[in-house]
Amino acid sequence: MAGLGGLAKPRPSAHTSASTPLQGIPMIGPAVLSRMPSGRSACHLLSRLAAACVALCLLAFGAGSAVHAASLEPVEIVTRKGVVMIEVEVARTQEQRATGLMYRKSLPERQGMLFDFKSDQPVYMWMKNTFIPLDMLFIRADGSIARIAENTTPFSEATISSGEPVRAVIEIGGGEARKLGIATGDKVGTQLFSGN
Repeated sequence: MAGLGGLAKPRPSAHTSASTPLQGIPMIGPAVLSRMPSGRSACHLLSRLAAACVALCLLAFGAGSAVHAASLEPVEIVTRKGVVMIEVEVARTQEQRATGLMYRKSLPERQGMLFDFKSDQPVYMWMKNTFIPLDMLFIRADGSIARIAENTTPFSEATISSGEPVRAVIEIGGGEARKLGIATGDKVGTQLFSGN
């Protein structure tokens, strides 16, 4: 999901292509290659570089997993059938809201993302670069659910409107709102709405 608050990421220009070289990355030419060590020292250098790359990847993966797990916050939704508990990542910054759940290949049950817009406003979402269907819960400042967009279409660039000014949106897996008995008018309880 991205393009919140009516702001969409600009589309690439017509002259951009996948074969365009990356700017700022030096290209290796014959002059550089001729100065590289050869034989045993080259193998040693390459093996050390490969080991360093693997170590960095493992470190980044491990750190990312720990941060992801630690960033989940509990959210309580009071439905007609009872209380439903879910856990959400909170997208507080414009960059986090613009990226949302893009590029994720899966989303565990009862987990999602909460988008805090800090004040009531009309909100427009989309599914660009989003691999999985989502349910979007559009939430008023008092915590009540104004609208639910169910099973949104992956990769769609069609806008999904809140229909009225809302304070926040929670995205969960497609079909989960119905499965958990979440409906419009239900109340979302989180620190975000504690002052209301």
